[in-house]
Amino acid sequence: MRALTFDNFQSRPYIAEVPKPECPADGVLIQVEATGLCRSDWHGWMGHDDMIQLPHVPGHEFAGTISEVGTQVKRFQAGERVTAPFVCGCGHCEYCDQGDQQVCPHQTQPGFTHWGSFAEYVAIHQADVNLVQLPESMSGLEAASLGCRFATSFRAIVDQGQLRAGESIAIFGCGGVGLSALLIAKALQARVIAVDVSADTLQKAKSLGADEIVNAAATHDVSQIVRELTNGGVHISVDALGSLTTFHASLASLRKRGRHLQIGLMTGEHARPEIPMGHVIADELQLFGCHGMQAFRYSAMFELIHRANIPLGNLIERTISLEEAIDYLPEMSRGSLSGMTMIRVEAGR
Repeated sequence: MRALTFDNFQSRPYIAEVPKPECPADGVLIQVEATGLCRSDWHGWMGHDDMIQLPHVPGHEFAGTISEVGTQVKRFQAGERVTAPFVCGCGHCEYCDQGDQQVCPHQTQPGFTHWGSFAEYVAIHQADVNLVQLPESMSGLEAASLGCRFATSFRAIVDQGQLRAGESIAIFGCGGVGLSALLIAKALQARVIAVDVSADTLQKAKSLGADEIVNAAATHDVSQIVRELTNGGVHISVDALGSLTTFHASLASLRKRGRHLQIGLMTGEHARPEIPMGHVIADELQLFGCHGMQAFRYSAMFELIHRANIPLGNLIERTISLEEAIDYLPEMSRGSLSGMTMIRVEAGR
């Protein structure tokens, strides 16, 4: 099969003919229709994830059609259009038993623990636990856009942050994660403040419904502006980027008893931020790490998308080929791309 591959971290990717993955007995083999180019893929390419073994095929946001079904699978059959969360649970540990597959200690992650979806085929383990059947009306590109950025934002805001109508939320970083969070928050009838350093990105956020936009490159104290706009701070703040600057600004933007959602990965020099615990204790702030979403929660996400008519297609800024992804993946070293970049995978090309 054709796949985008790299042999060493930070080396130029290339397209290669590689063996098709074997279908796991408890899983399926999926013919990939579309896959997302996410900043997490860039982190993997950079060498920030110790699960990756070289040579490697990245890709963890995808949609496609089941090509082969393992002998132990009961709920799915060949020909069904499916997707899966990027964190796949083992299905039998204490965390999976209580419905927390997203933190399963034995989890598999396509594009990290094994070859991913920047290819014609991808293998998924424990299909009965991790696969999600797609609504007929949802395109492959839209479905692939859900797998990491949108689904993680949904669980963060709905399940962990428990955002309510009329509350305020500040979103720091308006790439794919941030814009997904914006659409979800607006669907829940919250007041949204979008923060970024790019004027073009902020205009995109405004077009998607942000009530206020703040250009962090034009001010020395973003959190003060957010507090002034909300008469004391937001109920929820989201660090959708993952940096010392966005983390601290997010915390400082909260009102008393506010909730901070950390979605952006923090690596390298940003991996160990100093936390102002005096502030956290005095204002009874809550800090949540946000790591994916369980497959069984997709039905609730689909319901909100349908009920609120969330325009998933508006998140997709560009659609590229596997060949074009050779350049787009390293380009993310210059910063996050605006909106979402989706890869259309053409089988047998």
